[in-house]
Amino acid sequence: MLVVHEAFGLTAEMRGHADRLAEAGYLALAPDLFAWGFKPLCVAATVVAMTRGNGRALDDLEAARLWLADHDESTGAVGIVGFCLGGGLVLACAPHGGYGAAAPNYGTVPSHAENKLAGICPVVASFAGRDRSLRGHPARLRDALEALGVPHDVKEYEGATHGFMNPHPGLLPRVTGRLLPLEYSPDDAEDAWGRILAFFGERLSGADGAGLHPEA
Repeated sequence: MLVVHEAFGLTAEMRGHADRLAEAGYLALAPDLFAWGFKPLCVAATVVAMTRGNGRALDDLEAARLWLADHDESTGAVGIVGFCLGGGLVLACAPHGGYGAAAPNYGTVPSHAENKLAGICPVVASFAGRDRSLRGHPARLRDALEALGVPHDVKEYEGATHGFMNPHPGLLPRVTGRLLPLEYSPDDAEDAWGRILAFFGERLSGADGAGLHPEA
């Protein structure tokens, strides 16, 4: 399982998501996409790569996917899950092939989605109803996947905000609160995780842990 971090980078929360997948029996890898330089420049370059559909971030994720697929403990079936910026990167990567299932969580859905997402694997996606930054994106994704005939589970959590799957600590919610409210919603987060694990369990061989050793 390839875990793609949010715009804040490979935080303890992102590592925690990888640990959760490892505990579920997956070989989990969470690469640091910002390790190559000054963090603001890395973030900007990653956003550009996501928008264009090519660039260093996507190249790094493809290298990570190949590493997972070739690992001695891998079944060869790779899933990908991402959060925020990582969710958008999931939708940029998955149409290129090599994935059995994808889980973009509150990620940007590209314009002309039906064209951009052609060839994508089955998708389980979670969005927040109070996320002003992604208004219309859940419907855009659902419509595109339906038009493409791609199996999908797209859900919008009515009372949730952007980042609802992460228990953001400290001052972060106060800093971003007016522009982009961030509030952990444990019930919605658990429901989203349940959907993700069930969806992957149906589409990735060995998803029940058979033949896998927890590792993150």
